[in-house]
Amino acid sequence: MNQTLTMPRELDHRESDGVSVTLLWYEDSDRVTIHVVDSDTGEEFDLEVAGRDALDAFRHPYAYILPAAA
Repeated sequence: MNQTLTMPRELDHRESDGVSVTLLWYEDSDRVTIHVVDSDTGEEFDLEVAGRDALDAFRHPYAYILPAAA
């Protein structure tokens, strides 16, 4: 079986105080992710979120990070 992977579609992007946040949609799987890059610390991460939470997660990505297990 031949499977084609599609590139995500950028729905929105913003930058503030060295933090870059991009809202991405993967049409083939209907997934939504938030890509965050902090240029000051070099930290970079992706969050997969429910479509209904996409705009809130885009505005407040750090609120969607799960705390580390103790």
